[in-house]
Amino acid sequence: MAEISATMVKDLREKTGAGMMDCKKALSETGGDFVKAEEWLRKKGIAKAGSKEGRVAAEGIIATYVHGGRIGVMVEVNCETDFVARNEDFQALAKDIAMHVAAASPQYVRREEIPADVLEKEKEIQRAQLKEQKKPEAMWDKILVGKIEKYYETVCLVDQLWVKDDKKKVGEMVTERAAKIGEKVSIRRFARFMVGEGIEKKKDDLAAEVAKTLGTGKA
Repeated sequence: MAEISATMVKDLREKTGAGMMDCKKALSETGGDFVKAEEWLRKKGIAKAGSKEGRVAAEGIIATYVHGGRIGVMVEVNCETDFVARNEDFQALAKDIAMHVAAASPQYVRREEIPADVLEKEKEIQRAQLKEQKKPEAMWDKILVGKIEKYYETVCLVDQLWVKDDKKKVGEMVTERAAKIGEKVSIRRFARFMVGEGIEKKKDDLAAEVAKTLGTGKA
C-alpha cells in the first residue's frame, strides 16, 4: 500500500474542500492516486460541497438551543441563498450544531481563530509535560505535532468529534450535509452561556449554612 503523507492529504483537501479524514481515506482506497482519490470523493458526494468553496455564503440563520434552562447556545450558520436558509434540512443542521456546542463546549469555530499567544502558551505547557515525563528532547517537535492536533480537537468546533457520531468530525459532518443540501455551508460564529459561569460564588461557613436551613440565622 502506498504511503499517504500529510502533504498529499493537505493538497487533496485544498482541491476538494473535503475533510482531512475523508481525504486520507480516499487516498488509501485509491493507492495514493490523486485523480482517482478526487473521483472517489465525488462519487461519495463529499467533494461536491468543496467545489463551492469560492462562493460567498452570506445568507443563513441563527439557531438557538437551551438545555435544562442552564445552558444556552446561539450559532450563526451561513448558506448561499435565502431559499436554502428556509430549508428544513439546513435548519435541522444548524440546530444540531447548536446542540453540539452546548454539549462539547468548544472555544473557537476553527483553528485559525486561536490567538497566537494562546497557541504558544499551550505549546509551552506541552513541552513542560514532555520534560517532566523525561521524553528525549530530540523527539519533542514530533510529539508536539500530535499533541497540538489533539488540542485542536478539544477547543475547535469543526475539529471536534461529532457528538452524534464519534467516527467523524463536525467539519466533516457539515461537508457531507452541505453536499446533500446543494450549497456551500459555513459555521460563522457561536456564543455559549451557562448559568453562573464566571461568577465567584460566596462560600458561607458551615454554622451560617445550618442556621439558614433551620431558619434561625440572619439574612
